[in-house]
Amino acid sequence: MSEERGRARDFGIPLTGEPGEWNAITDVPGVQVGYVTLVEGDDVRTGVTALLPRGRDGVGTPCAAGWHSMNGNGEMTGTAWLEESGSLAVPVLVTNTYAVGPVHRGVVEWVRRHRRDMAPEWLLPVVTETWDGYLHDIHGAHVTPAHAGAAIDAAAGGPVAEGNVGGGTGMRLYGFKGGSGTASRVVRYGAEKYTVGVFVQANFGARRELVVAGTPLGRAAASYDNREGAESGGSPGGPDSGSPAGGERPEGGGSPVDRTGAAGGAGAAGFGGSVDPERPVPPGAGSVIVVVATDAPLLPGQCKALARRVPLGLARTGTTGSHFSGDLFLAFSTANPGALTSTFPPRPAAGGEAGGAGDDAPYETLRFIPWGRVDPFHTAVVEAVEEAVLNVLTAAAPMTGRDGHHVPAFPLAALAGLPRARTD
Repeated sequence: MSEERGRARDFGIPLTGEPGEWNAITDVPGVQVGYVTLVEGDDVRTGVTALLPRGRDGVGTPCAAGWHSMNGNGEMTGTAWLEESGSLAVPVLVTNTYAVGPVHRGVVEWVRRHRRDMAPEWLLPVVTETWDGYLHDIHGAHVTPAHAGAAIDAAAGGPVAEGNVGGGTGMRLYGFKGGSGTASRVVRYGAEKYTVGVFVQANFGARRELVVAGTPLGRAAASYDNREGAESGGSPGGPDSGSPAGGERPEGGGSPVDRTGAAGGAGAAGFGGSVDPERPVPPGAGSVIVVVATDAPLLPGQCKALARRVPLGLARTGTTGSHFSGDLFLAFSTANPGALTSTFPPRPAAGGEAGGAGDDAPYETLRFIPWGRVDPFHTAVVEAVEEAVLNVLTAAAPMTGRDGHHVPAFPLAALAGLPRARTD
């Protein structure tokens, strides 16, 4: 029997903090999210997500920005320039690992078509990824530059779809179906009210690690999964169930493996057989991308500080961080439009020095919250990241993909005994 999926709060999961209207990154004014979801035949389970800090009309207008890598087993293009300039003026796109190239090209082509004033100077797109090769034919050329442009064109404000959509289509989370998720928090600062919103592409975590609202649920959820025959075609036993049947099964399905790591046990390739030539994916491998947005006026270094708080929110859901997971985070502030520009200076007057200031000597100003007052924004990041991850778990539906690989959805019945004591 299929379960009706939804968001974490729909199922009574107790969470701290005050969400915005949509409880999404789009609660930050101007931020838009667009998806292209590719589910074709038996083997294509992927897509592209576009996040526009100032909407399509604001492409080219910089935001203060910073980034952080918790574990560098992944890719986020454009970070050298982010680090150098502290600014972000382009859409952020998220896809699968091997689609970074075509998506990067797609951003360049979109800007060339729609912002010809910006394209002639230089363009360093920000494209990042997680690995969906278990469910998706990741080696195939299924994502094209046109898909990147379509995701940008589809971007909108308001409610944001979660689960098996966009770049998150083929992802796994804590051994269950993963994908795209979002959440937000309202932060009051004097007479002002600001919003911190986050977006996650979640493809990380070992099932045994999963924690929901402070309660370890990974093993309990695995027992529901095995009882209902959802994992790996119905065979009982799993890496976290405590009752392996024959060999252990990789989280989210796959071929049994013995403790030497050979797929299919003693009959696998390398041991005289060819049951399954693929090596099992270690529990916790995968990657997670988090984008943090706020309309609070912050310096680039303060945005970087927000990005550094993302791991604290992830840790609330149980992960300890795998060597095989690329965990990359970006934060930006939409305040101070017109600051942090980086365009070519005008042509020098006759006899003037190229690139010299001459009569054109502008200044720019940043208004920002003092460093000693930013802790509530750190808290907002941690709370929103935790909720966004849980929203992925509760929203994502089960999926079967490449070579019949199946990933079950998180069993909502496992939430039945969750304490409701965590309140504001």
